Amino acid sequence: KDIKRAIYALKKTKDYSYSQGAIVRNNKLIAVEGNNGTEYMLKKCKKNNHKNLGVLVKFPKKKQDIRIDLPTVGLKTLIQCKAVGLKGIVLKNKKNVFLDLKKSISFANKNKMFITAI
Repeated sequence: KDIKRAIYALKKTKDYSYSQGAIVRNNKLIAVEGNNGTEYMLKKCKKNNHKNLGVLVKFPKKKQDIRIDLPTVGLKTLIQCKAVGLKGIVLKNKKNVFLDLKKSISFANKNKMFITAI
């Protein structure tokens, strides 16, 4: 439910929006990425009593030139997601840049988080 809700929120953004990411927890939209980026969005999210609930969905913007500008995530993003109590990250298949992939997968496994591409 959370993944579908986040994808829906991203689809509802304007064509030239800065939004590449959305955070949903318990089917409630918590945040949508602004022009300050994912890191800023995650810092603004407060961890609540629910541990490992919610997701970050990070997809290309509607009018984004994917030849030169793709959503980027990595170990730092996962660490920030864990800090706010998110369960995992969802990416658009073959339309992202993933930094430190092996370290990120190891971190996700150790912290019972998921990384998936759809």
